[in-house]
Amino acid sequence: MNNVETFTTEWGGKTLTLETGKMANLANGAVTAQLGETVVLATATMSPDIRGDMDYFPLMVDFEENLYAAGKIKGSRFLKRKGRPTDEAVINARITDRSLRPLFDYNIRNDIQVILNVLSYDGENDTATLGLIAASAALSISDIPWDGPVAGISVAQIGGEYILNPSLAQRNESELYLMMAVREDRVVMIESDGNEATEDVVYGGFEFAMKEAQPVVELIKEMKAKVGKEKIEPIKKELTAEEQVMHDAVGAKSKEYMDANMDSLFGMKSKKDRDDKNTEVEKGLLALFETEDEQRMAKKVFEHEYEEAFRRVMMEKGIRVDGRALDEVREITSEVDILPRTHGSALFQRGETQVLSTVTLGSPGDAQILDGMDPEIKKRYMHHYNFPPFSVGEVKPLRGPSRRDIGHGTLAEKALERMIPSKEDFPYTILVNSDVMMSNGSSSQASACGSSLSLMAAGVPIKAPVAGIAMGLVMTEDMKEYKILTDIQGVEDHSGDMDFKVAGTENGVTAIQLDIKLGGVSLEICKDALTQAKKARLDILKVMLAAIPAPRTEMSKYAPRIETITIDPERIGELIGPGGKVINGIIDETGVQIDIDDEGLVFITSVDEEGMVAAKAMVEAILKEVEVGEIYEGKVLKIVADRNSGSEIGAIVDLGGGKDGMVHISNVCHGRIGSVSAVIKEGEMVKVKVMEVDKEKGRIGLSRAAMIESGTPDPKCEAAAESGGGDRGGRSGGRSGGFSGGGRGRSDRPRPPRPPAVPRTT
Repeated sequence: MNNVETFTTEWGGKTLTLETGKMANLANGAVTAQLGETVVLATATMSPDIRGDMDYFPLMVDFEENLYAAGKIKGSRFLKRKGRPTDEAVINARITDRSLRPLFDYNIRNDIQVILNVLSYDGENDTATLGLIAASAALSISDIPWDGPVAGISVAQIGGEYILNPSLAQRNESELYLMMAVREDRVVMIESDGNEATEDVVYGGFEFAMKEAQPVVELIKEMKAKVGKEKIEPIKKELTAEEQVMHDAVGAKSKEYMDANMDSLFGMKSKKDRDDKNTEVEKGLLALFETEDEQRMAKKVFEHEYEEAFRRVMMEKGIRVDGRALDEVREITSEVDILPRTHGSALFQRGETQVLSTVTLGSPGDAQILDGMDPEIKKRYMHHYNFPPFSVGEVKPLRGPSRRDIGHGTLAEKALERMIPSKEDFPYTILVNSDVMMSNGSSSQASACGSSLSLMAAGVPIKAPVAGIAMGLVMTEDMKEYKILTDIQGVEDHSGDMDFKVAGTENGVTAIQLDIKLGGVSLEICKDALTQAKKARLDILKVMLAAIPAPRTEMSKYAPRIETITIDPERIGELIGPGGKVINGIIDETGVQIDIDDEGLVFITSVDEEGMVAAKAMVEAILKEVEVGEIYEGKVLKIVADRNSGSEIGAIVDLGGGKDGMVHISNVCHGRIGSVSAVIKEGEMVKVKVMEVDKEKGRIGLSRAAMIESGTPDPKCEAAAESGGGDRGGRSGGRSGGFSGGGRGRSDRPRPPRPPAVPRTT
């Protein structure tokens, strides 16, 4: 605590504070970053020992959303302890990973873990951006080998103006939102969504972010210069003299063989044909050596020589591994209505990447409730991406969505999210499932294309169809020359330097994601990639629109229908009823689903027309105001007696829609009767006329006698008059209680004080 160091800078009108030495001092590096009242702690830790059995760089990045940071308790009734991370936490972890990973030496075999803990959240300042800054600072001051720093920055464009570090509300109303990781003059990572933002607007956002991020880069440098530890040299396995001799001999022999066979590995369009040829050539190489150690070295030479040739052929000849030109898109096919019972379906294929997308339409109540650090929201458009192992010809256990699956699904979701119609125009909850059937590059962008097709086939009136494309990059070792590749496939993603995914409509960009393997790319490369991607996007849209030119005007006969009724928000409780009794009664009786929002919109969802009609009539009956003079036929619910004398004073009649009224004994017949039950019985249907409505007290006075023309014989009344004498139910209370509580439950509850009786109809 005595070595706390604090560093600050003014950034976008706010104070950015970086602090170290107060918390988590046993980590290799620990920094808290604060902007406004949002605070994120980043820790960076490296294991002391290498993992010699690994052939990849072992980096782990985790993002911990702590609900206490926002003063919230987990919403689950039974499980209050946090469990698996939310999709938002997974995406934020991936954003940080993608920003940090390119600046590590990939030969490192020590386990490295970066953990971001949100300690305080003010609902305004973005935790992902601040977490990336904290992680960059923690790695920079640690002894872990890392070629940083980078600065995280978020930008929104609203009304032609770029806004630094926008709030959540500003992000939602923006035409473009960017989150970027940048160095002094290089872009390392981009995550973006837009409302058909033009390429000029997007590139302007890149330039703005690059400029505005520099104070953060300088602040981290200042922090590193003052409190940074000396970096550890990565431990690399050294060869013995004997191993070095063998390595040189194997290398020379392998290179001679590869030079003679390299050309045969290029020019085949089929991934399987190329893989088969690679396997054949690799087996021929390994056959030249006898020991396992020699073969292991030869295999590494094969991989190195292949990547070198992969770059050389494209840089020198402008030809790719499958023989395509640099800006050529693979063959595309689009088809809709693949499946008979789904609400919408489409099959999109580009080269050897194939995606089946399906649409399921549900009621507003099917929306997903997001219970995170932000205020609880309902998500009515969802996209699920599934990547089964057979799509790449592999055998693996199915263990649910991976972090990659969640990330790819979120990207495809962003591509369409701003094209989805509003709840007012199309009240359905929409779920798109994209199942990858084959994968050889950019299945996430194929999912965006498939989503557009399936949504249009389902009759969802999207604002415009969206297509996506992945752009690649190869650069010379000195990074002075480069080539942009359109529609990269698997080997070009693996061996190339960039994966720049761009999705959008004919008018502009809706989503971007940039990952690199270099230390960063220039703004010039980003601009060239955007321009080249636009041409490809427009070509893909032409093929898609040939399959279905516009959203259908009719939905599938298997899709539910939704009727919308607008009510006074103050009457929502009346429709729901005590404990949900009224609304649940309608649902149980008709089989529909009913959802009500706070603004008074009632959504009735049903796949059965008869149930829909019945439910709508019941809702309208509940909401209908009972007027004097109206005639109803309803069931007698109860015969009411005076509390003091016990004499019958009236009958409660169900008017439907949760309302009832009272027929006073004086309004049962034209003449006097001794008891109500002598004329009408509980459970009997009776016609009545509304004589008076007291809205203030919620009471309705009814008359049976008003439905009988004076002088018309009424055997029941005549019998009641003969047997009942002239008591008329008792003068002590016979005329009290001429009304009953309408719409507030039935009359078996204690009743409030009653007004004078309704005059008898003559």
